[in-house]
Amino acid sequence: MKHKMSILFYAKSAKSSKDGLTPIYLRVTIDGQRIELSTSKFVEKSKWNPYAGKVKGLTEEARSINSYLDILKNKVYEVEKDMVNNDLEITAQTFKNRYLGIDENQRNLIAIFEEHNRRVRELIGKEYAENTYKRFVTALSHTKDFLQQEYNRNDISITKIDTAFINDFDFYLRNTRNCNNNSTLKYIRNFGKIVKQCYANGWIERDPFLNYRGKIKVVERVYLTSDELQALMDKKFKIERLDLVRDIFVFSCFTGLAYIDVKNLTKSHLSIGIDGEKWLFTHRQKTDTPSKIPLLPIPLVIIDKYENHPQSSNEDSLLPVLSNQKMNAYLKEVADMCSIQKELTFHIARHTFATTVTLSNGVPIESVSKMLGHKDLRTTQHYAKILDKKVSDDMAILKQKLLYQNVAKSS
Repeated sequence: MKHKMSILFYAKSAKSSKDGLTPIYLRVTIDGQRIELSTSKFVEKSKWNPYAGKVKGLTEEARSINSYLDILKNKVYEVEKDMVNNDLEITAQTFKNRYLGIDENQRNLIAIFEEHNRRVRELIGKEYAENTYKRFVTALSHTKDFLQQEYNRNDISITKIDTAFINDFDFYLRNTRNCNNNSTLKYIRNFGKIVKQCYANGWIERDPFLNYRGKIKVVERVYLTSDELQALMDKKFKIERLDLVRDIFVFSCFTGLAYIDVKNLTKSHLSIGIDGEKWLFTHRQKTDTPSKIPLLPIPLVIIDKYENHPQSSNEDSLLPVLSNQKMNAYLKEVADMCSIQKELTFHIARHTFATTVTLSNGVPIESVSKMLGHKDLRTTQHYAKILDKKVSDDMAILKQKLLYQNVAKSS
């Protein structure tokens, strides 16, 4: 295919340095499309000949720069000749990639990461929660910062991602970003999803995460004891907003639903279960797993209390839930007024349901796991580990069995 190409060297005044020197640029124009590239050479504006595209004079500096410019011009013609000989289409973009040695088939990490995040954003409410998208955005931001600091570049080929790269990124998150162990591993996991996607697509030959070692540390979950929960329920609030916040929190304590799942409840989620009683049938937004929860008397009373609340009616919501920020802010006031010495957040209600309300009262862990909407029983087992009372009760049963066996043998 025929093409028209011209070459021009010029001094770019708009980018003059502080010492008054002007950078020299190479402009290649192909079929009216311009490519501008820095030559990394500088000249005093008064010494530049714009018509000849050269430095004036016969000084050593002038001869050196002009000789270098001739080399660049020859390189342009060599690249053009090579592309013609290989029957390649010559456009501004293809020529620039060839000149700079950029593989057009090369896939870069940040570009892939950004495309992934774009797709996640478009699937919010369908396959992903908004918080999931935000976590990927943050992970991308950390990845960009890491590349800039460690490699002084804005992107990198995915073929350069190896175990050493991952370990360096891990160290960067812990040391430079001051992330704790679990936050570090969550960002690495989000980053890892992109890399594993590249591996699955056959864009890289091996999974660099095979030799990466990282382990989430189990964090002790805070929950309310039965006495604290009772004090919360018995408290009479004169302030309406605190009464409302307390009720919504208690509702979660007896259903195990996270804030966003309570917020999303509508009257249509309320139905009759297998036992003929009222149940909640919903899906966890975080994992999209089903939760089927038989309603205990306390949450039923709370539903009835707010059935005709204006917000519930206007928004077709089961309960008039405030924003997460307001809920957590007001819960601190609620905790103070109930003399609860714990930093109360809405998610503590979910922990309380798992521990104080269900497991401590002998509800099988498999049933608790289903109501919580956990995909893996091991997630629920973290709650069982922190229940000293449950351990004590189980050991008491064992003692009785052993005592019975000893009595039987002696008789």
